[in-house]
Amino acid sequence: MARITRSGGKGVRRAAKSQSRAATARRAKAKTGGILDTVMGWFPFTEEQWSTIWLTLIIGGAVGIAFVIANLAGVPAMAKAQVAVLASDAGFEVKHVRVTGTNRMDEQQIYARALAQKDRPMPMVELEALREELRELPWVKDARVSVQLPSTLAIDIVERKPHAVLEKPDRLMLIDAAGMELEPVAKDQVGDKLRISGPGAAKQVAPLETLLASAPALVPQLESAEWVGNRRWNLSFKSGQVLALPEGADASASALIKFARMDGQNRLIGGQVATFDMRSPPRIYMRVPGRADAVEMSGT
Repeated sequence: MARITRSGGKGVRRAAKSQSRAATARRAKAKTGGILDTVMGWFPFTEEQWSTIWLTLIIGGAVGIAFVIANLAGVPAMAKAQVAVLASDAGFEVKHVRVTGTNRMDEQQIYARALAQKDRPMPMVELEALREELRELPWVKDARVSVQLPSTLAIDIVERKPHAVLEKPDRLMLIDAAGMELEPVAKDQVGDKLRISGPGAAKQVAPLETLLASAPALVPQLESAEWVGNRRWNLSFKSGQVLALPEGADASASALIKFARMDGQNRLIGGQVATFDMRSPPRIYMRVPGRADAVEMSGT
């Protein structure tokens, strides 16, 4: 009897399974690629920009890993130098400086300091040191300094706001609400800003602001304030009249409130009185041009 044998059965089954796995892999790859393409399509980047982003992430990760490994090995200084070389070779160095937040100040003062970092590898940029250097500029109240990979140094400035004008013997200076001198200003550029004068007046800007807040109706009519004897204020109105206030924060605030009340009732500002002397409360002395004596009033 003839015997029939089947040869290659197992091999056929293995080949079929292999082909099935390959087809499954192709379908999975196509599905994954489709999902990835869909996700990438959500973002407004070109294929070239995506390549740059991925390259930046890969190189940045490699630099970070190198720095960590070197630090673990106990050679942080050498690690920093090596990382700087790697970063520079990869294009991670300062090529551009972007400044925002400036309004009145001269931006060249910012660039003069920031450009000292030009062509420096990003890991070698001392951000905090640059920030402190920028804060030494008169107009800079604060500064935020950061790096934007691969090659931009970003500086955001918080400017001081001009608040008043300080009258100095040789010039006029813009100052902020803290009395910080900002820059010289021409007489015809003062505008409606309050003029402040007297030795030590710049340090009294904040207390003066508190004093004037006690009688806000008078503020639009003020022209200047003189700090006298390092102890009290003389206020001059746009009408040319002067109000002499007593010493002390509480006493001067009470006198100013009283004067505002009297002005509301009798329209003192713009009248014939040249000087209102309230240095000896509760009395008020009013001097009228052409009269040798002063008119005395007793206020309550």
